[in-house]
Amino acid sequence: MFLRQERYLQSGGGFSDVKENLDLDLNAAPDPSCSNPNWTLDCCCGDEEIIFISLMCGYLLANFFLWNSLLLKPMKLIAVFVHEFSHATACWITGGKVHAIEVYNNEGGVTKYEGGKRCIIIPAGYLGCAFWGMVFVVLSGDRTASLISACLFIFSLVISLFFSPNRMMVLLSVGFIVLTVGFILMDRLLFHPLLQYLTLFYGVFIGCFSIYDIYDDLITRTVEGSDAHACHQLIPCCLPRCVGLQFVLVALGFQTVGLYLALVWMTST
Repeated sequence: MFLRQERYLQSGGGFSDVKENLDLDLNAAPDPSCSNPNWTLDCCCGDEEIIFISLMCGYLLANFFLWNSLLLKPMKLIAVFVHEFSHATACWITGGKVHAIEVYNNEGGVTKYEGGKRCIIIPAGYLGCAFWGMVFVVLSGDRTASLISACLFIFSLVISLFFSPNRMMVLLSVGFIVLTVGFILMDRLLFHPLLQYLTLFYGVFIGCFSIYDIYDDLITRTVEGSDAHACHQLIPCCLPRCVGLQFVLVALGFQTVGLYLALVWMTST
């Protein structure tokens, strides 16, 4: 691809009508100030990055003002699912067996399992939720990546239906499968960045929920039977509030890293 640039040359006492056509090969070596990958964010921020940051701030504000509204209830329940599915994933990775994944209308959930490494499975709920929030944010920066993340999300919802789900889990899975597939089709047929906007919203909300959940369950109060209490039982010197503080710092770090990596991805491509 070539870019044609015209410039007028000045000669003698006036301007000549001579034009010099410059053909610039866009495949030439890139400007060293914009490295690829652009870890230093030298080329940030163009229109795409400004839209991304504005949307992220808009989602954060919407979450803040609508947090206790019924409008965000389905998103809270899907965040609970991500929490429970993270427990299940850790169980499978460490050789355990999952019997059931359940989500309740009171924004609680449970993963019934046996075997596996409890020291990995227990913290995987809160930290896994924060991690997947970060992954959604990062992958929202690219059309193909957002499609991959949406397909993985749908796959995890389908998998959950094979592990004795309760009624709420079934309704939640079917509802979000239909919603996400609908956005994929609209993105392909009607409006291009739509799926990226949805993926970013998933990431921002799930990340916010993980931070709020940790703060509410483990720092402002201690809930019997919580993951922090289970960690305390495994390691008695780790008090539940201490565990909660460590979890919330990691969750905040995941969201920060997610924003940074998304900007690196966009400015590099």
